Amino acid sequence: MDTKNPEEFYNRLQEQLRESTSWPSDYLYKFIVESNAEKIARIHEIFNNTGAVIELKQSKKGKYTSVSVTVNLKNPEAVIEKYKEVGKVEGVISL
Repeated sequence: MDTKNPEEFYNRLQEQLRESTSWPSDYLYKFIVESNAEKIARIHEIFNNTGAVIELKQSKKGKYTSVSVTVNLKNPEAVIEKYKEVGKVEGVISL
């Protein structure tokens, strides 16, 4: 993600999603986070009650965890909203 100008990144992503996908649609988020139970739980909370399927995979040495979230969302704005919520969790990298 472009950390210098996140709004520009989100606007560009929203436009790409609008052009490439018919909505509602499943969307796959991928995040990397330190293997910290509290941070992983916060990501779970953000997608709680959305019907999301969340898969966790630890790195070889166990320092980081890959979090894949597949969820059906109604529009590109909903995708961006979840990215922004997860972005508030310290140390999470969005892929």
